[in-house]
Amino acid sequence: MPRMNPRTRAAALATAVAFAAATPVVAHAALDTGPGTAVSAPARGAAYVETRLFFGTGRPDGGPPVTDKQFLAFVDRSVTPRFPAGLTIRDGRGQWRDRHGVIERERSYEVVLLYPVSEARAHDPQIERIRTAYERAYAQESVARADTPAHVDF
Repeated sequence: MPRMNPRTRAAALATAVAFAAATPVVAHAALDTGPGTAVSAPARGAAYVETRLFFGTGRPDGGPPVTDKQFLAFVDRSVTPRFPAGLTIRDGRGQWRDRHGVIERERSYEVVLLYPVSEARAHDPQIERIRTAYERAYAQESVARADTPAHVDF
């Protein structure tokens, strides 16, 4: 390798530093597909639906809150038979406005269900039966439901 004089070496180093500093900007600009467009990873897995159900434990009729034991018995009796492949239960703290306009805060549970899009039509009435059963059993005004598309890979 030929030896460079100090002036040439300094110029080469400055050029390399300038190029390296500009590279992230160039790379970022190449990924930018327009204002407000986010870059996302490629979808993996099969098309699924993610349904999240939100169960409160406070009782509007003034009765005692639903206990862990009662909730888990409800899951065993009403949810697991309809979704035997699995589900996730998360503990939470919920807040919502009741039918009288009062903001209620309570311990809550979130149940996450995943099922193939091809089974969505069959699962919809099952999920509605779960919601209705909990509302009736524990004097709840509602059980919230959120459905979102998902790609799932097990």
